[in-house]
Amino acid sequence: MSSSSADFHDDIIYPNTAAFILVHLAPLAAFWTGVTTTSVVLMITLYLVRMFGVTAGYHRYFSHRSFKTSRVGQFLFAFLAMSSTQKSVLWWAALHRHHHRHSDTEEDVHSPVHRSFFYSHVGWIFDKKHNTTRHSEIPDLTKYPELMFLDRHQLLPAIALAVACFLIAGLPGLLIGFFLSTVFLYHGTFFINSLAHVHGKQRYVTGDDSRNNWWLAVITLGEGWHNNHHAYQRSTRQGFRWYEIDITYYILKAMSWGGLVWDLGEPPVELVRNERRVGTAVLERVARQLAERFPAGSFAAQIAQAREHFDAHPKVIEVRVKLAAGQLFEVKLIEPLEIPN
Repeated sequence: MSSSSADFHDDIIYPNTAAFILVHLAPLAAFWTGVTTTSVVLMITLYLVRMFGVTAGYHRYFSHRSFKTSRVGQFLFAFLAMSSTQKSVLWWAALHRHHHRHSDTEEDVHSPVHRSFFYSHVGWIFDKKHNTTRHSEIPDLTKYPELMFLDRHQLLPAIALAVACFLIAGLPGLLIGFFLSTVFLYHGTFFINSLAHVHGKQRYVTGDDSRNNWWLAVITLGEGWHNNHHAYQRSTRQGFRWYEIDITYYILKAMSWGGLVWDLGEPPVELVRNERRVGTAVLERVARQLAERFPAGSFAAQIAQAREHFDAHPKVIEVRVKLAAGQLFEVKLIEPLEIPN
């Protein structure tokens, strides 16, 4: 085994990998236990409710602080988000903030531009360097003892929900209601890290490959408007246009009418119209991207090839021979040289 291959395997957290695979395999046991209507209803309900926890909790509140809520509301958002088994809100927010600072650069945690699509989708989760919570990234969150408690007991919300599913609908409730909805949640969330930086449309210049993708917005309750989000991260609303469906925002807006959340961030009008001046940091990032992607080696090879064709042309050789022999003092190439492309 090569040293690079050994280093790669040494970086993998195998217990986490095994647990991730087992979560994917667990629903298959339903072939023996059977699937009930209650378990299917539970699966759909938990997918939608917990996806809201991921998008509103992990992402828009803890990562970007795009709205405000009470101390109790903050804890409930954290508990709901963590029931999706995507580790603690502190871990999630810290890595996500790092992602935005270095989006689609070599420092990015999960960029499909500099790593494989598979790595950006799930591989990065098992990398040892991303395993621990980067508390220095989230000083605004570490001051809350209840969030630190959840950070130390990351599986508590998920275990509580799994037990509840079993009590409600037996083994089908556990296998289909909890585990299968968790698998769908994983990949719905991970598609934003991977596919939303590969497939879709770019409305705004953001210095990265973030894209808007309508069907990802549907399955993630609004997260698919990813280019919008990268253009203005402080906005609670990610569907900037009226036709860009953002279910998470609609729910948060309704909650604000009841005083459960407040100060929802909105994108500036000039940004929505794409009339806002692009910042220096974004322009510098775009310049770096262009420099990295400019095929300088390919152009150099083409120039060298053209030079070789030129040097090998019979007329050029004839002129050079005569010049060397002192037979020509003035060179006129009456007919243009035909240099192959």
